[in-house]
Amino acid sequence: MAFAGDEDVEFPILCETCLGENPYVRMTKEPRGKECKTCNRAFTIFRWLPGRGMRYKKTEICVTCAKLKNVCQTCILDLEHGLPVQVRDTALSIQDEVPKEESNRRDYLAKMANSLEVMGDQPDFSGKAQPAGREMLKRMARKDPYYKRNRPHICSFFVKGQCTRGNECPYRHEMPEADPELAKQNIVDRYHGTNDPVAKRMLARTRSTDNKLDVPEDKSIIS
Repeated sequence: MAFAGDEDVEFPILCETCLGENPYVRMTKEPRGKECKTCNRAFTIFRWLPGRGMRYKKTEICVTCAKLKNVCQTCILDLEHGLPVQVRDTALSIQDEVPKEESNRRDYLAKMANSLEVMGDQPDFSGKAQPAGREMLKRMARKDPYYKRNRPHICSFFVKGQCTRGNECPYRHEMPEADPELAKQNIVDRYHGTNDPVAKRMLARTRSTDNKLDVPEDKSIIS
């Protein structure tokens, strides 16, 4: 049975931001190039440059895992709203059904992969049963691509005052945000919607302003 890395994938599942603004973007494709960071199965890796002056990006999770959560394979944000999974699932009262134990997760994903391939079934994240939550997501959603998220990462040597490459350095010469929580991000937590510091900050600020907050720039998201 075809599953995850064995899928015949011609193009990744990406959000507009990660894909970039270049309409002629070229991608490299490496079947079974790496393990999916959420299910540990080998999957097809895509790599591309989203625009001039940006950093190369690649897919981080397999197509099956992306479909199960309706997220981008690279930034792991919800495809409809551009928000963290934890924000979406909290607003819509969605429970994470993907087992975290490896043996149970393997069986669950095999079953869901077969369902996706044969039946075309895909989890419903429309929020039809949660109109208040869906309205909240509409207010928080990023309506336009945020291409600055594709910029090079900050140069760690510059932060330490040790970078000697000057203008030739491929990384950004600026200081990071003084928020230690944002440095604790990891893809597995972001995917499952648990302990995501970006999501926690957004939800806290939204609650404090009675759900009237404009979504902050997501420059803190690492992908």
